[in-house]
Amino acid sequence: MLAWRFPTNAATTAAARPSWRPCARRASWTNGCWTPFIVFRATYHDVALPIGHGQTISQPFTVAVQTALLDLAPGDRVLEIGTGSGYQAAVLAELGARVYSVERHADLLAPTEALLQTLGYRIKTKAGDGSLGWPEYAPFDAIVVTAGAVGIPDALRRQLVTPISGVRRGGRLVIPVGDASGQTMRRLVRTGADTFDDEAYGDFRFVPFVQG
Repeated sequence: MLAWRFPTNAATTAAARPSWRPCARRASWTNGCWTPFIVFRATYHDVALPIGHGQTISQPFTVAVQTALLDLAPGDRVLEIGTGSGYQAAVLAELGARVYSVERHADLLAPTEALLQTLGYRIKTKAGDGSLGWPEYAPFDAIVVTAGAVGIPDALRRQLVTPISGVRRGGRLVIPVGDASGQTMRRLVRTGADTFDDEAYGDFRFVPFVQG
């Protein structure tokens, strides 16, 4: 299991950023692959960048935070909601996860699928409504949502694995929740058939979660 520690009460401060470097390094080896050429010069800065269709690639720090909160072990089944450029999905694959990813914008997904295939990533993707999850492949050890939601979709909760004492942990859902002015990073950990621990990890800003 990955041993990345979340910096208590300092999720979005500059002082906290070094704690996430082991995770961020995994994901920043070829940032330029994931963004349009017009913004290539900015790919080595810790900022979010546009990728078309009103969407962005999250800054590396944010990718590191969400990835670390998933608390992955090699072989975990992970559902990503919001494929975008494929950057987060590639990070998860590099960590040994089996990745399933849903993207709302079909026109954005097509070139991303081609890029992931070219780079050798075996990631299963589809275009669709991410709020519904991907029931055909559920349950998942972890789910990550890469857009700001006004609430937590019940379908995603229900597609987390249920813990079995001494056998497996409960599934983890990492999702930014709030309105257009900003969101709070939340992590839900399934503790039983109908019970979840709900934790908050600092303030962030994402593009809106498009449902339907």
